[in-house]
Amino acid sequence: MNIIFAGSPAPSAKILKRLHLDGINISLVISQPDKRSKRGSSTDPSEVSIVAQELNLRTIKPLDLNDPDFKSLVQSLDVDFVVVSAYGKIIPQWLLEHPNKLPINIHFSLLPKYRGASPIQSVLISGEFETGISFMKMNERMDEGDIIKTLPMEIHTKDNKDELEDRLSDLAANNINAILKDVLADNFRLETQDEVLATYCSKIKKVDGEINFKESSEVILRKFNAYKGWPGSYFLHKEIMVKVHAMHIDNSNYDAEPGSILNFDKLGILVKTYNSAIVITYLQFPNKKSISTSDAINSYLSFFTRL
Repeated sequence: MNIIFAGSPAPSAKILKRLHLDGINISLVISQPDKRSKRGSSTDPSEVSIVAQELNLRTIKPLDLNDPDFKSLVQSLDVDFVVVSAYGKIIPQWLLEHPNKLPINIHFSLLPKYRGASPIQSVLISGEFETGISFMKMNERMDEGDIIKTLPMEIHTKDNKDELEDRLSDLAANNINAILKDVLADNFRLETQDEVLATYCSKIKKVDGEINFKESSEVILRKFNAYKGWPGSYFLHKEIMVKVHAMHIDNSNYDAEPGSILNFDKLGILVKTYNSAIVITYLQFPNKKSISTSDAINSYLSFFTRL
C-alpha cells in the first residue's frame, strides 16, 4: 500500500507516525510551509514536517498546490491513497483524482455536524456529550464528502481542547490502518451526508479568547476549556490584559453587574457573570509568569479592588 500524506499540526503528526509504524509506505508527505517563529526572525516547521524528518520521509512544503513542479512530482508517484488530516489548505481537484483508490480526509467531528476549521472547540462550546472521528472521501467542498466510517467518542465533563484533541488523535491513529485496508479490499460502503443536519464552525481568532462576563458561567467555562492552548482566555481590567489559566464556577446568586469583581482572596478572584459567578484561581499579567491567586494577592490586591 502506497500513500501520500498531507497534514500540519501535532494530531496529524501522531497519525503520520502511526501509519509509518504500521508499515504503510508513505511515498510523500505534504505540509504547510515553515512559519515565522514567535521567538525571533527564524522559522518553525510544522509538527508533521518535524516527524516526517525524524522518520526520513520525503517531504515537500508547497506554497501553491497548483505549482507545475509540485504537480509533476505528485503525478510521478503511483499511490493508492491521498490521506489528509488538518493540512490547512484546500486540496485541488487534480490531486483528489490522483490516487488509484481514494482521497481520504480525517475530520475531528461526527459529520455532517461541525464542518470546518474548529470542530473540537465548537463541540466543547456547544456543550455536546459526544464527538468522534469521520473518515470521508474528499471532494473540493469543505468536509462535504461521502462518509467511509465514523467512530464516536464520549466527551468527558472536564475535557478541555488539548485533552479531547489528544484522545481523538489516538482514536484516528489507532484505526486509520484498518480503514485503509478495508477500502483497498472494497470492504466498505460510502454514505452521503445529510445536508439537513450540517453545521459549520469557523476559524478561531485571538479576539475569541476575551471573556464576556455577560454570558452565563457555564458558557464562560466551556469557552475556557475550548480555548485551552490557543487563543487562551483573558479579560481586560483597567486596560490591562489578564490571562486566565484556571477557573471554576461559584453557583451563588450575587446582586451585581456582570464583570464586577466581588472578592479577591487567596482562594481566587470572584467575578460576577450573567447568572452566578466564576472564581479565577490562576492568572498571568503581560510579560509575567502564570501565578496562583494566593501568590498574586500581595502584589495585585489593590489593582483589582480599588477604582
